[in-house]
Amino acid sequence: MAAGLEVFRTRPDEVVLAERVRENLILDSGVRVRAAGELEVRVVMKVQQADFPGEPDEALFDRARALGARADGFVEVGTHTDTVSDPGGSQRTLDVVYEVTFAKPEADLDAAIATARTIMGIERTASK
Repeated sequence: MAAGLEVFRTRPDEVVLAERVRENLILDSGVRVRAAGELEVRVVMKVQQADFPGEPDEALFDRARALGARADGFVEVGTHTDTVSDPGGSQRTLDVVYEVTFAKPEADLDAAIATARTIMGIERTASK
């Protein structure tokens, strides 16, 4: 917070940065500074299936990977899908979010903060 970044949540091994959508609404930015082992910055690139109907899973992951290509020095460390269910309690799926996580090791906290600021400035969600 002293570095001018908003915190969404903290965990024992990472700080999850927030993205301010409106004055009174903050969301998980997908950017994390982790200190599990070595210091690193992680970023999650996302694609919503509803934005690209009919595309196969791998094509959606590739769209997220293309966003990650803009993250200089980051390497892919994992993929994940997250199902968005109908909040009304039905078994209906509203959407599926395809996520690719990238990480970049940093030498010290100042470098990690600078990298986090930079990565907060790039698009992290693919859209039409």
